[in-house]
Amino acid sequence: MVIDLRPEDVSFRDAFYQMLRKELQKTGAKPLGLDLSYSLIQGDFIGSDLGLKTPLYAQAIAPIFTPTEQAQLERLRLVCLQSLAVGLHNSKDCRSLLGTQSTVSSEVTVFRGALTLEQTRFNGEATFANTFFLQSVNAKNATFLQSTNWHETRFSRPVNFTSASFRQASNFQDSVFFDQANFKQTQFQEIANFQGISFENTANFNQANFKQLAKFNGVQWLGNADFSGVRFANQAQFTRANFNQLLSLVETSFEQAVIFRETLFNQPVDLRGTSILNQADFSDAIFSPAAFLNVPGLTFNSNQAKILGNPGEIGKMFYIPTLQGNQNVLRNLGQNFRQQQQVTDANQLEYTKQQLHLKELSQRLIGTNINSASVVNLINLGFSPTQANVIAKRREVKPFRNSSELLSLADIDLEIYTKLSDRLVVAEPLSLGSWLLEAWGWLALSVLLLLSGYGTNFWLVFGVGGVAIAYFGLLFWLVDRARRLHPTPIIPTYYETVAILTSFSCLEFFSLLAIFQNAEQPLLTLGCILMIIFPLPVALLIRLYQQGRYHDLMNISYFTEDGTFRQLRLLIGRLPVIPRNQTFRERYMPLLSDRHWNWLNYYDFSLNNLLRLGFNDIRLRDEHLPGIIATLAWYQWSLGVLYITLVLWTLSRTIPGLNLLIYLK
Repeated sequence: MVIDLRPEDVSFRDAFYQMLRKELQKTGAKPLGLDLSYSLIQGDFIGSDLGLKTPLYAQAIAPIFTPTEQAQLERLRLVCLQSLAVGLHNSKDCRSLLGTQSTVSSEVTVFRGALTLEQTRFNGEATFANTFFLQSVNAKNATFLQSTNWHETRFSRPVNFTSASFRQASNFQDSVFFDQANFKQTQFQEIANFQGISFENTANFNQANFKQLAKFNGVQWLGNADFSGVRFANQAQFTRANFNQLLSLVETSFEQAVIFRETLFNQPVDLRGTSILNQADFSDAIFSPAAFLNVPGLTFNSNQAKILGNPGEIGKMFYIPTLQGNQNVLRNLGQNFRQQQQVTDANQLEYTKQQLHLKELSQRLIGTNINSASVVNLINLGFSPTQANVIAKRREVKPFRNSSELLSLADIDLEIYTKLSDRLVVAEPLSLGSWLLEAWGWLALSVLLLLSGYGTNFWLVFGVGGVAIAYFGLLFWLVDRARRLHPTPIIPTYYETVAILTSFSCLEFFSLLAIFQNAEQPLLTLGCILMIIFPLPVALLIRLYQQGRYHDLMNISYFTEDGTFRQLRLLIGRLPVIPRNQTFRERYMPLLSDRHWNWLNYYDFSLNNLLRLGFNDIRLRDEHLPGIIATLAWYQWSLGVLYITLVLWTLSRTIPGLNLLIYLK
C-alpha cells in the first residue's frame, strides 16, 4: 500500500490525518490500533498528530481513558522522581510534573492503540515527538529514509525495532521505555541520539550497527543492557550513564573511542571477546562493590589503542577467571598502563596474572589429571563408573588436550562437567622430580605474593621488614641482657625492660598496620612471616637457656660497635661477626650496658642484618661467643640477603622512573 503525504496533495493529506484521528480517538473499552505494515509512505509522516492531547495531572486526565490507561500515564511521575537523583529530568513534562517550571504545559499526545509498522518504508521524515504510546510499538524491518524524531516519547508497552534501518539521524532523546526495548540487528546509518533516555526494563541492541556517532549520555538502564555483537564504527558516548544491571558488550567492536566518563556501574560489565581498536575511557567511572570488568578474550593492542581510568583504581576492576588463553590480554593491559605511567594499575594486573598462575600450579599439583588418573580416582572425583571407563578408553586412543573435550563423549553431560571442571587437569603426567620442581615453584610464588604482592606493593614489604626487625631486635636483646638467674643474676634493669617492650610494641603495631592495610590476605601474610622467623630462632633460644652459659667474659656484651664512627651508613658487604685480627678487637668495643639508650643498639644490629643500613657498625664479638647466638645472627643475616633483594626488586617495579626503564621496549 502506498500512502502519498507529499505537499502536492494537501487535501488527501489533511483528510488522511482527520480520518485516522477520528477513529483512533474514539471512546471505548478497547482502543483501535494503527497497522501500516508493508506500506510505502511518501512525504513526511507526523504520527504525533494522531493521538489525543491530554494533561498528565491525575485530576486533568481525559475521562475517556480507562483506569489502567490512567495509571500508565501517572507512571511518568515516578520515572521523573527516580531520574531526579541523577539529574535527568530535562524533558518538558518532567519539568512540569516536578514543578521546576510552573508555566510549562505538561500536555502530551496519547496514542491509545498499538502501532504496527512492520516492513514499512518511510520516504520522508517520521515524527512521533512527545507521544505517549499506551500499547506496543512494532517497527520490525521498517525503513526510515529520512530523519526520525522520537524526542520525549514514552513507550508504555514493549517496543520492537528489530532489523529496522535508520538511513538518516534518529532522535530518541529524553524518551522513556517502560517495558522491553528491542533494537536487535538495527542499522543506524547516521547519528543515533539516545541521550537522557530511561530504560525501565531490558534494552536489547544485540548485533546492531552504528555507523556514525552514537550518543547514550545520561541514560538510565534499570534493566539489563545487551550490546553484544554490536559494531560501533564511530564514537560511542556513555558519559554519566547509570547501569543498574548487567551491561553485556560480548564480542562488541569499538572502532573509534568509547567513553564511559562518570558512569555508574552497579553490576558487572561483560567484555568477553570485545574489540577495542581506539580508546576506552573509564575516567571518574564509579564501580559498586559488585561491579567489575570481565575481560577474557579481550581484543586490545596497547600499541594502537588505550584504556583510560583513574590511576590506582581502574587496575583493580579487571577480572579474568583463568590464565589459559588470556596471557596476551593481561600483557597488553599491563603495557597500556605502563605507557601511561600508571604503575599501580600495571602492577595490579601483574599481581592478578601471578595469582592465576598460582591457581594453575595448584591445580597441576593436586588436581586430577584425566590423562593419567586411574578409574578408581575418577570415580572418587565424582564421575560414574560408566563415565570413568569411557574416559579411560578415550585417552588410550588419544590423550585429552583440554578438559572441554570431555563434552564430546556421549556419557558426559554439561552438568557433571561444570561441577568437576575446576578440579580437573589436562597435562602430561608429572614424574616425582618434575612434581617437586613444580611444588618449589608454587612455594616461591606463594611467598612472593604474600610478602610483596609479587613486587607490586612497597608498603607491604615495608611492613614485613618492620615485623622482622622488631622481632629479632627483641630476641638479640634478650639473649644478651638476660643470661642467667643463678648463682649471680645477669638480667636487664626495669627501665630497660619497659623501654624495649614498649618500643617493640610500637614497631610491631605500625608494621602490622601496614600489612593489614596493604595485603590482600593479611592473616596468611602474617602466618607466612611467622613460619620464616619463628620456629628456628625460638628453638635455638630454648636450647640456649636449657644448656645454660658458662664461659669467660660473662659480664661483657656479646655485641661490639665500631668506636671510630657513629653515623648513618649503608653496610652492603658487612658480616655479623668481627674478624679475628687483633686490630679489629681494639677497634670494635663492647656495648655499654649501663646506658639508658643501650637497647636501641639491638634494633640497630637487627636493621644492619636485614636491610644493610644502620647508625653504627654493630657486630658480634669473636671470643667466647656461644654458637647458638652466632647461628641466630647468621640466620637473620641470610634472611637479610633475601629481603634486600625483595626490597630492590619491589622498588624497581613501583617507582615510575625505574619501572619505565625496566619495561622500555
